[in-house]
Amino acid sequence: MSHNEGRLSGAFMTPGVSSFTDFLRLHDPSLLPSGRSMGNIASTSPVEVPHGTTIVALKCADGIVMAGDRRATMGNVIASRDIEKVFATDDYSCIGIAGTAGVALEIVRLFQVELEHYEKIEGVLLSLDGKANRLASMLRSNLGMAMQGLAVVPLFAGFDLSAQIGRIFSYDVTGGRYEEHDHHSIGSGSMFARGALKKLWSPNMAQADATRIAVAALYDAADDDSATGGPDLTRGIFPIVTVVDGDGYRRFTDDELEPIVRELIVSRTGDSGGSRGAGGVR
Repeated sequence: MSHNEGRLSGAFMTPGVSSFTDFLRLHDPSLLPSGRSMGNIASTSPVEVPHGTTIVALKCADGIVMAGDRRATMGNVIASRDIEKVFATDDYSCIGIAGTAGVALEIVRLFQVELEHYEKIEGVLLSLDGKANRLASMLRSNLGMAMQGLAVVPLFAGFDLSAQIGRIFSYDVTGGRYEEHDHHSIGSGSMFARGALKKLWSPNMAQADATRIAVAALYDAADDDSATGGPDLTRGIFPIVTVVDGDGYRRFTDDELEPIVRELIVSRTGDSGGSRGAGGVR
């Protein structure tokens, strides 16, 4: 048995960069999502894997609200009815995912560790701009997998402690980072969700109003996009709704969301856009 077997290598004992992703890239690139071997996948048929949609985010008077539906699809099949798509990345930021679910979840976990690692090494929180830039770098590293059909497109938002405002950042698969100034949506239902956001959002709106609008935008997306799941009262499945403000990150409970969802459904009763007569015939 080697004398050093079972011990951490010198890389773990030597002070280095504050980026955990850079540390993995130097120590063992195969541990990164972008470092996994995909074989000869480019020459085969597209891989059928679960995909997640739809995410919305909007600014309110004291921060941001981010929400996501719970459905994941695999082709024309519902792969999951209650997948998690919105996560806290640290105390003052959150991320929503669309695209290849497995790769997206791995990037989210790595990003969470990245921010925690920076805080432990530097002794301070990374600025919101710094967090947004770190995520862009991680997505850029995943470009090879995106070109093979395993794309991840996140929506990142948080509370800027220096400016005391909520901010929203969108991305493309190449790692391009774009700040959204009012609201934004990603995923297959984003076109329909954005339509609702444009009509309902207003500057400096209260957090409670922003929450209702986020739920309404997802409801509208689910009404027209088969890959977006609407609230399921039978199964007790509700969208994930989170808020980030000066007090930090908080996720709404299902008990808090149920009356909002029921009120929305009642308000839409009789306005489905389809036939309303007996037997569906007018």
